[in-house]
Amino acid sequence: MAEHAVVAQRSPEPSDWVSHFASLVPTGGLVLDLACGNGRNGRFFLERGHRVVMVDRDIVPITDMASFEHVEIVATDLEDGRPWPLGDRTFDAVVVTNYLHRPIFPNLIRSVAPGGAFIYETFAQGNEQFGRPNNPDFLLHREELLIVTRPELRVIAFEDVVVESPRPAVVQRVAAVRDS
Repeated sequence: MAEHAVVAQRSPEPSDWVSHFASLVPTGGLVLDLACGNGRNGRFFLERGHRVVMVDRDIVPITDMASFEHVEIVATDLEDGRPWPLGDRTFDAVVVTNYLHRPIFPNLIRSVAPGGAFIYETFAQGNEQFGRPNNPDFLLHREELLIVTRPELRVIAFEDVVVESPRPAVVQRVAAVRDS
């Protein structure tokens, strides 16, 4: 129990979208926090009693998590052309925020276990008016996240909206599940 208290003291707030749909994740399940950055979403799930695999190119911001019993850290560059680093592993939740690398979409979708959740949120076209990212390669096209999710997963919620916090941005978000 002390492990969770230590995490809670340092945890920045998770994405509102992620926390809103966290109830879709099976209790105690294995969560993939992809391109995890400072680990805010992974820490959130760890505090909720989940096991977490945190993946990022730069793991320095999450090195404090390496000693936690229910955390696995994978340092990898998802964009270097190497094979998907997680093989055929599946997860009770795949969580991605503020990251887009289209070639891995099929791997992400396949990684959602039966009964598992897919919670994804990132920048979309129109964000150019608010600053970075403004390169079209890093902005989702209209309904793109919905389109890549829908063939295999059942969509619970989808948004393509302008948000005001923490700073104005155009984002797409999806919460979906793989039926058992």
